[in-house]
Amino acid sequence: IKNIIFDVGMVLVNWDPHAAFQKLGFDEKTEEAVGNATVYSDAWNESDRSVLDSDEQLVVFVQNAPDYEKEIRMFWDNVGMAIYQYEYSRAWIQELKKKGYHVYILSNYGKWTYEHTAEALSFLADVDGQVFSFEVHQIKPEPEIYQKLITDFEIVPQKAVFIDDLMDNIAEARALGFHAVHFTSKKNAVRQLLDFGVK
Repeated sequence: IKNIIFDVGMVLVNWDPHAAFQKLGFDEKTEEAVGNATVYSDAWNESDRSVLDSDEQLVVFVQNAPDYEKEIRMFWDNVGMAIYQYEYSRAWIQELKKKGYHVYILSNYGKWTYEHTAEALSFLADVDGQVFSFEVHQIKPEPEIYQKLITDFEIVPQKAVFIDDLMDNIAEARALGFHAVHFTSKKNAVRQLLDFGVK
C-alpha cells in the first residue's frame, strides 16, 4: 500500500447541522423545516456537486420552505457552525506522511461550504492532493469522481486504501479495485489498516 485516501465528513471533520441550528437559536419546528429544506433534502447532495452557484443554490433551498426564507439564509450564511475538525485528524495525516505514505482527499463537499470552513480543513496543507466534488461537478459514489483521482495522481487502486463512512462509497471504491475501510472510529480504522499492512 502506497496511498491512503480519506473522505472528509464524519472521518476528518464532524458534520453536525443540529449544533448549528441550536447555535442560531432555532426552535424544534424551525430546525425541522430548515433542515428538511436544506441538509436533509436531495438539493443538498446537488449543492455538493455545485453546478449551481451559491445564490442559485440558496433559491432552491428557499423554494423548499418559503415561509422560512430568513432562517434558511441565516443557516446558509453560517454553515461553518456545523463543521469542526476532529482533534486527531491532522496528526493522523502527518503521521502517515512521515511513514512514507501518500495521502489524498476524495470528498463530497459544496463550494460554498468549502469557502466557509477553511479552518476545519487545515489538514489540506499536509496532503498530496485532493478531489472535491464541487471542483469536478461529480459526487461519490459516481465512478467518474474516483477515476478523476486515479488519473490526476496516477494512483494504482490495488496499492491504495480508501477510507469512508458510507457503505455506498466504499462499495464503488472496491468495485474499482481499491482496498477500503468502512470508517466508524479512528481506532477501528487503524485496526483495519493494519490488515492491509499500514502501520
